[in-house]
Amino acid sequence: MREMIEVSAPAKINLFLHIVGRRDDGYHLLESLFAFTQQGDVIRISEAEHLSFKITGPFAGVLTSAGGDQENLVVRAARAFAKEVGLEANLEIELEKNLPVAAGIGGGSADAAATLIALNEYWKCGFERKHLEDIALTLGADVPACLYPHPLYVTGIGENVEQVSLPKPYTVLLVNPGVGVSTPEIFKAFHASGDDFDTSIGSSGVFEGEKFEPFLFEQSQNTLQKPAEKLCVEVSRVLEKLTSLNTADYVAMSGSGATCFALFSDLNVAKDAEQIIRMYDRNWWTMVDQLHS
Repeated sequence: MREMIEVSAPAKINLFLHIVGRRDDGYHLLESLFAFTQQGDVIRISEAEHLSFKITGPFAGVLTSAGGDQENLVVRAARAFAKEVGLEANLEIELEKNLPVAAGIGGGSADAAATLIALNEYWKCGFERKHLEDIALTLGADVPACLYPHPLYVTGIGENVEQVSLPKPYTVLLVNPGVGVSTPEIFKAFHASGDDFDTSIGSSGVFEGEKFEPFLFEQSQNTLQKPAEKLCVEVSRVLEKLTSLNTADYVAMSGSGATCFALFSDLNVAKDAEQIIRMYDRNWWTMVDQLHS
């Protein structure tokens, strides 16, 4: 029997997200900075007589009730990798689902990426990450980026990825109000609002050194945040509460929501903020973690 392989699938946070245009084929052009937590979902792989998949963890019920055990990206990733290497996917795969589902923090994409990393180790294939990227791209536009834990500057429709560094370690407080938002509806609301596309900064140099915080805190934004607030009052509630604490360096929504986040320079301050948020609404999901820098 081969040993069990365990790989973490961290949350992906859009520290900013600018929609800068739209192609003729309808795909939106974006400019974003991805950052990753250290905690998240967990993928476990071990030997079995045939492919089996189970979901555990606090958000297992959400996926299972939606039929997630049948068409989950984890299963698709396992089958795609097995086909690539010409092996039968005789595996027992467990997804420990600790992150909210459809929450704007890349959960499904991160789970798929972690599955590819785990299988590369489990079958001792020795593939470079670039090889894994090719497989990941067949699973979704965000999956290749989730193969890397470090911050990424992403442009185009998500296909252009450049590794960058944050100038210092940041602690993040994630808050999800427990309600879902529809990404297509968010984009529909954005276009209906008549707001212009954001102007691209056109350079990754702003992410390093003394230029980073003035840009992030004062100039950047999430283009989809205002439409999301109009469609989902809970997003507005979370953002207002995080801002009212007056202890965070920066507050914004991630992706198309509904997860929002606050950045802190001090871990203890972030933990205190989490306790206040939990007392405010015990139905909200929270997580404090440090970002990979």
